[in-house]
Amino acid sequence: MAAESKSRAGEVRLWRNARLATMAESSPGSGVVEHGAIAVRNGRIVYAGPEADMPAALSKGAEAIDCEGRWITPGLIDCHTHLVHAGNRANEFEMRLAGASYEEVAKAGGGIVSSVKALRAASEDELVGQSLPRLDALLAEGVTTVEIKSGYGLDLENEKKSLRAARRLGGERPVTVRTTFLGAHALPPEAKGDKDAFIDLVAKQILPAVAAEGLADAVDGFCEGIAFWPEQIARVFDAAKAAGLPVKLHADQLSNLHGAELAARYGALSADHLEYTDEAGAAAMAKAGTLATILPGAYYFIRETKKPPIALFRQHGVRMAVATDNNPGTSPLTSLLLTMNMAATLFGLTVDECIAGVTREAARALGLLGQTGTLEAGKSADLAIWNVERPAELVYRMGFNPLHARIWRGQ
Repeated sequence: MAAESKSRAGEVRLWRNARLATMAESSPGSGVVEHGAIAVRNGRIVYAGPEADMPAALSKGAEAIDCEGRWITPGLIDCHTHLVHAGNRANEFEMRLAGASYEEVAKAGGGIVSSVKALRAASEDELVGQSLPRLDALLAEGVTTVEIKSGYGLDLENEKKSLRAARRLGGERPVTVRTTFLGAHALPPEAKGDKDAFIDLVAKQILPAVAAEGLADAVDGFCEGIAFWPEQIARVFDAAKAAGLPVKLHADQLSNLHGAELAARYGALSADHLEYTDEAGAAAMAKAGTLATILPGAYYFIRETKKPPIALFRQHGVRMAVATDNNPGTSPLTSLLLTMNMAATLFGLTVDECIAGVTREAARALGLLGQTGTLEAGKSADLAIWNVERPAELVYRMGFNPLHARIWRGQ
C-alpha cells in the first residue's frame, strides 16, 4: 500500500480494493462490504460502499490507494479516559498485592489524593509531556478520537490546567480530543471532609468558570459512597444544565446508589462502570437514551467480582460503549484492543458489540455520532486499516497490534 501524501483541497482520495466494516446502523451486524471502497474529499467521506457501485466521477483523477484486500473500520474511539495525570501509583499496586486494604493505602498517602498532589505539583507543560506517551499508545492502535477528563486538580486553577493540557494534546497529535470536567471526582484535603461545601464550590464557582472559558465539552461526576451522593451530584448537573453542557456519570461501580437512574433523569450521554446497576436503572437508561459505557479494565485491575448487567442492557435495548478508563489508580490501561478482549472474555460481549462499542456507540457516548463513528458519507474520514482476515481478530488477539494505517480526517 503506497505511502499517503496530503491531498489538495477539493481533490478526491480513494481507498479501494478493501473490505469494510461500516458499522452503519442501517446495515446488519458490522455493515460488512466485501469489495468496498471509500472516497474522501476535504477530510470527509463522500462515498463508502461497494466499489462497483461508486459513481465514476469520484474515481476520475482521484489519488487511489490499493488496500490489497485489507479491512477498514471507522477509527477507534476511547470515550472514557483520565489520560491527563501526573506520576503513577505503582507503589499502591505493590501494597495491594502484599495485602494492604484500601484504608491502609489511603493512610499511607495513596488513592486519588496522591494523584491530586502529583498533578498540582506539575506544570501544564509537564502534564502534556507525561500524557503524550499514553496518547501515542492509543493512536498506535487506530484511535482517532479520545475523551479526556479532569478530576485530579479539584480546585479552579488545577482543573483548568488539566483541561488546557488535554486540549493541547489535540494540537500536538492528529486526533480529536473531547474534554470532560470531572470536578466532583473526590474530596480534596483542604475540604476537611465537608462534601456539601465542596460541591457548592464545584457547582457555583469552578464549573461556571470552566464553562465560560470553553474548556469542557461535558460534565461528569463520581456517584458513590466514597465520593458523592446522588443529591450532591444533582446539584453539579443542575449547574451543568445552566451552563449548557451535557452530562455523564461514574455510576453504580461499587454499590447501587441508583446512579444509572440519576444519569437517565438528567438525559446523560452515558453512565459508566455500572457493575451494580439494577433493572430499574437499565430501564431508565433505555428510556432516556443514555448509553452504558463498559469499563473492563477497572473491573479487572481492582479484582471486582460483580459484573455489569449486560443481559439487562440487551433486554432493555441500552446501547453499550467500551472504553479503557485509563487512569493511574484503577485502570492503567492504554490498549483499546485489549479492552475489547476483556469486554468479550470477562463480560460476554459479542464481537459486533465490542467493535460497535469502540466506534459507533463510543461516538454516541460523546455526542459525536453525527460526525464520526461509522463509515458513511458526510462523516469525518477517520479510518483504521487492519492486517486481519476477519474483524473478530481485533477482539480475539491479546498483546498484538494488527494496525496497518490510521487515517484522521483523510490524512
